[in-house]
Amino acid sequence: MPDVIINGPEGRLEGRYTHSKVLNAPIALVLHPDPRHGGTMNNKVVYNTYHAFARNGFSVLRINFRGVGRSQGSFDNGVGELSDAASALDWLQAINQNAASCWIAGFSFGAWISMQLLMRRPEIEGFVSIAPPANLFDFSFLAPCPSSGLIVQGGADDIVPESSVAKLVNKLSAQKNISVDYHLIPEADHFFGAFLPDMTLAVSGYLARRLTKQG
Repeated sequence: MPDVIINGPEGRLEGRYTHSKVLNAPIALVLHPDPRHGGTMNNKVVYNTYHAFARNGFSVLRINFRGVGRSQGSFDNGVGELSDAASALDWLQAINQNAASCWIAGFSFGAWISMQLLMRRPEIEGFVSIAPPANLFDFSFLAPCPSSGLIVQGGADDIVPESSVAKLVNKLSAQKNISVDYHLIPEADHFFGAFLPDMTLAVSGYLARRLTKQG
């Protein structure tokens, strides 16, 4: 899992990258939660999601947004962070030019950024959104949502109420030509804590099912 430095819009972006041994492997970018509340690419949810992709044969990248860790710049309320994510995806695609597919994933604030990137990059064909903050940020731009994916949520989340996420899931599920899997972990809070293995298993199982269908 080598450290990588990517040229971002505000200077360098720090990342971790695992290159798959699979020929023309699918690629994935994983985004971290709100840096104003201590979010980094080493967050446990992000770390475990990253490794779930790696174990399923993806070449996978996670980055620190601007102003986090060794990434240059300062917090930009989501606008700059979306540009950071786009630059990271450009880098990932440049070194995996024959990738079988392209995926995006994010946790909390990172889920909000990842879904915006999904709308801007038609090559993204799958997403994993963990505790998307539907109560804090506007997700109405997902109209229509262009790709199928997985949403994982904790039922005991006191930062993002499950009811807000369920409403988003219902809205997306009503759209044609996509399928949204909703995995609820009833006793988990926002950070999943003791339920991290359950969250990771849900992500890994979903990826395995999608890749089997593609195969």
